[in-house]
Amino acid sequence: MAKAPPQFTCTACGATHRKWAGRCDACGAWNSIIEEAPLSAGPKAVGGRGRAIALSSLTHAEAPPPRRKSGMPELDRVLGGGLVAASAILVGGDPGIGKSTLLLQAVAAFAAQGLSCLYVSGEEAAAQVRLRAARLGLDKAPVQLGADTNLRDILTTLDHERPDLVVIDSIQTMWLDNVDSAPGSVAQMRAAVHELVSFAKRRGVSVILVGHVTKEGQIAGPRVVEHMVDTVLYFEGERGHQFRILRAVKNRFGPADEIGVFEMTGAGLSQVANPSALFLSERGQPAPGSVVFAGIEGTRPMLTEIQALVAPSPLGTPRRTVVGLDAARLSTILAVLEARCGIPFGGMDVFLNVAGGMRVLEPAADLAVACALLSAREDTPLPADTVVFGEISLSAALRPVSQTENRLKEAQKLGFCAALAPKLSKPVGVEGIVLHQMSDLTEVVGQVFGAG
Repeated sequence: MAKAPPQFTCTACGATHRKWAGRCDACGAWNSIIEEAPLSAGPKAVGGRGRAIALSSLTHAEAPPPRRKSGMPELDRVLGGGLVAASAILVGGDPGIGKSTLLLQAVAAFAAQGLSCLYVSGEEAAAQVRLRAARLGLDKAPVQLGADTNLRDILTTLDHERPDLVVIDSIQTMWLDNVDSAPGSVAQMRAAVHELVSFAKRRGVSVILVGHVTKEGQIAGPRVVEHMVDTVLYFEGERGHQFRILRAVKNRFGPADEIGVFEMTGAGLSQVANPSALFLSERGQPAPGSVVFAGIEGTRPMLTEIQALVAPSPLGTPRRTVVGLDAARLSTILAVLEARCGIPFGGMDVFLNVAGGMRVLEPAADLAVACALLSAREDTPLPADTVVFGEISLSAALRPVSQTENRLKEAQKLGFCAALAPKLSKPVGVEGIVLHQMSDLTEVVGQVFGAG
């Protein structure tokens, strides 16, 4: 058999190249292409007969997979109701955000529920993990601890111990001796994740993998790693805020985009049962540019404060600074306000922020952003007891959003008395909430702010 040609792979995006180059054509990264040992070439045609696989119809009924509760409601919510046996979970987040703290608390909580748990650290020594456990008050938890990076030795230990749950911190430090590549490379990560996921399915062991992230916030390594696991979680938060968000972006056993809210304290991460009240707890008197947005995160309604500041710009090109929202969405809303409503923002710096370090992704925040911008520009505060939600189209029409009733109920529970929303095709009423329905953005500008 002819020798396979060398293969060059980009460590940033996983793209393959025929020869080495200083810059990756796929992602544009510099000095990220390395040579890897090629995979063994298989036969051109499959000969012989294999065994027939079992087939079943779509009507075949099966019981849902059993779940194991951790005793941490926020974590169980993100996992879809609890931990599924033989599942593979990938957790990513910025350095120092609290991934190891969260997983140490989680593995101790699962151990307290009777699960046999094992924590393998490839980045820290066992003594360092014990110091963190003592600081968190978890030094008495029945968790077995190991510190190694040789995946062959780790799998041998797991096969001998047969735990219910194992945490690997982190997958970038693991290496296989049969892969001719450095730890953390694309080939090593792909092979290590494949071995761990195969072991989890074969032995019925749940595996939680910690993954590093790139400067763009994506999990480092090939994207195929995210396809191989069952659940992908991102641990988010701002360094200057104590709030942390655990967000599910993929879950084969539950809803995606579900979030759990935690607060970083001196004793570790504490759960936030009512995040809306916490995010609005520091909101003072009504001020221009401050709007409360009634959003939906996964299956949970959540109220957050959107803040805007509009000021004359001394620069030729005004600044557009956005924190917690999509910058492209802000540009679209500004264009609609100028073209459809006749309100210019040229020559003005625009600053937009979501209070508390929260990140808002749904388009239902469009109307709240527009109201915050108009409030800041006209120096007119909205009433303190009003929440806002709705999507803005390019024609300035307001489009209805889903789960209106749940948004209004959450607002009513926190003491809000009015809501500004698009017109609904079906009447929705919540006791104690006055619903102001608008058809387009020009109506909002005229009635609420009294501007042209």
